[in-house]
Amino acid sequence: MEKEKFYITTPIYYPSDKLHIGHSYCTVATDTMARYKRLRGYDVMFLTGTDEHGQKIERIAASQNMTPKAYTDKIVIGIKELWRTLCISYDKFIRTTDDYHVKTVQKIFKQLYDQGDIYKSSYEGWYCTPCESFFTEHQLVDGKCPDCGRDVELLKEESYFFRLSKYQDRIIKYMEENPEFLQPNTRQNEMINNFLKPGLEDLAVSRTSFKWGVPVEFDPGHIVYVWVDALSNYISALGYGSEDDSLFRKYWPADVHVVGKEIVRFHSIIWPAMLMALDLPLPKKIFGHGWLVINGGKMSKSVGNVVDPNVLVDKYGVDAIRYFLLREIAFGQDGNFNNEALIQRINSDLANDLGNLVSRTVGMIEKYFGGTLPQARTATAFDEDLKAMALSTTEKVENAMEDMFFSDALIEIWNLVRRTNKYIDETQPWILCKDEEKKAELANALYHVAESIRIISVLIEPFMPNTPQKIWKQLCITPGDMTAWDSTKTWGVLPAALKVEKGETLFPRIDMKKELAELEAAIKASQATNLANQSKQQQEKKEEAQEDAYPAEITIDDFCKVQLKVGEVIESNAVEGSKKLLRNVVKFAEEERVIFSGIKGTYAPGELVGKRVVVAYNLKPRKMMGEMSYGMILCAEDGDGKLSILTTDDKDFASGSGIS
Repeated sequence: MEKEKFYITTPIYYPSDKLHIGHSYCTVATDTMARYKRLRGYDVMFLTGTDEHGQKIERIAASQNMTPKAYTDKIVIGIKELWRTLCISYDKFIRTTDDYHVKTVQKIFKQLYDQGDIYKSSYEGWYCTPCESFFTEHQLVDGKCPDCGRDVELLKEESYFFRLSKYQDRIIKYMEENPEFLQPNTRQNEMINNFLKPGLEDLAVSRTSFKWGVPVEFDPGHIVYVWVDALSNYISALGYGSEDDSLFRKYWPADVHVVGKEIVRFHSIIWPAMLMALDLPLPKKIFGHGWLVINGGKMSKSVGNVVDPNVLVDKYGVDAIRYFLLREIAFGQDGNFNNEALIQRINSDLANDLGNLVSRTVGMIEKYFGGTLPQARTATAFDEDLKAMALSTTEKVENAMEDMFFSDALIEIWNLVRRTNKYIDETQPWILCKDEEKKAELANALYHVAESIRIISVLIEPFMPNTPQKIWKQLCITPGDMTAWDSTKTWGVLPAALKVEKGETLFPRIDMKKELAELEAAIKASQATNLANQSKQQQEKKEEAQEDAYPAEITIDDFCKVQLKVGEVIESNAVEGSKKLLRNVVKFAEEERVIFSGIKGTYAPGELVGKRVVVAYNLKPRKMMGEMSYGMILCAEDGDGKLSILTTDDKDFASGSGIS
């Protein structure tokens, strides 16, 4: 019988040199769901990866004297290493720089253009480079990006547009008819009421002001805008549009896209509209989880409040950190990261409840029976209650997991952990061991505890992949039928003559006061390193700027490379959205060139018309305000920053004349 398919994805992460515990939260949750489905017998495809294009990457790479590809290659190594540290069991890792992805994005863009869903026009708007997002004037907060609070820049450029507005009503109808499509429900209500019903504008889906992206195949001056590029990864990773699309036919539509709440809009509106335009099925579910926050604010490298998951894993182990992330916070809501809460969870839930349960059970079997329980047993009055609870827990966990309620699932498992500890207190093995006639009852009690621990060990495996192995080693369990998910629905799976072998303490208890001080110091040291690195980069940029201000001496040969010409200004106009620039049209004999100059504070629009100016003629062209500028009008500048155009008053000195 063919296995049921399950396709789950995380967002593809922006390549940062310091992924914090907030990024880890999303990936750990997705990994837990993938592991759970595999245990249930599903054929799982778990996709993650990196979103590597865009102006921000281009600028960062340039600041480090690297190509964008070399920069992202370096960062991806660190991301994959972190996922290994956190035991992330992804099936495929996609990079948007992968050749097959680039080809698929180009095919998608061309198809949408050919069928009229993409058209060419021009765009003007406020752009936040770190967020890779455009905003209207009224969306800005105090003139800054509403998402990250950073400065924005007004961009005007030729662009291709996707007819997003065309699909507005279809998306509303789909959401209303499929209330489980976007979870939690509050996210769906937000999208409908705040974005869809007020009306969608067509979406700019190409850029011309930078080059680091997927080229539009039929118009190479344009690169595909990051969200069309990034969102397409969910199908390009499966071979959509390629010669071998077997994975796409096998796994699409996705069962769930797991994303942070800040990118829900892109995944629940833009992505469905693209799929509708491509005539493809929509994903079955999009789950927008909340943030991990510190002191009420989102973790951010720029403000220095990130928590390094490597620091935490080094101190407490990966399973403890995974447990805390999934137990402490209801998935879908924001949750506060707190060092004290972390240590409290480790001490209470892991060390006291689970760790102590395993340790004392194995210890009593070794002490009272030399490590092997006899087969002859006598029931106690408390057996049925423990057995009934153990067998009912699996169904409760399954119900919670289907809704991605990880915290609820762990609550149910820990109810069984605590009930098993209570069973020990009820049966009192330390009393039964004193009466030889009670040895069969004692063996029965310890067998029941061990069997409950076996069930618990299987149930926690998706959340804590390493701890079950340690438990099975102590109970002498060989992974297989006894550790299969369905085995948790049957009581008495452990062998009759149960053997045990004392092992390491699963979760040592932590000295709260001492540990808090050490952990705080470790996290602050990590944050200080991050801030120091940022400060170093800023200083390097400052030094580079100073070097530019005082250029090195050049030879006569260097100077001779510069071609200076006289040009006549025939147009000089203000540039909308710019406080400094004038757009000049300069004539050189029969040739006319557009040259932008930052002189608006000194010269009024039109004031230069008719003047013959000195121009650096062979300067490499560059794009400004969406248009190419060909050359530089030379100016003198005094100590107060006042500018004066270099001109020739000799009207007989023809435009186009060279200067030597």
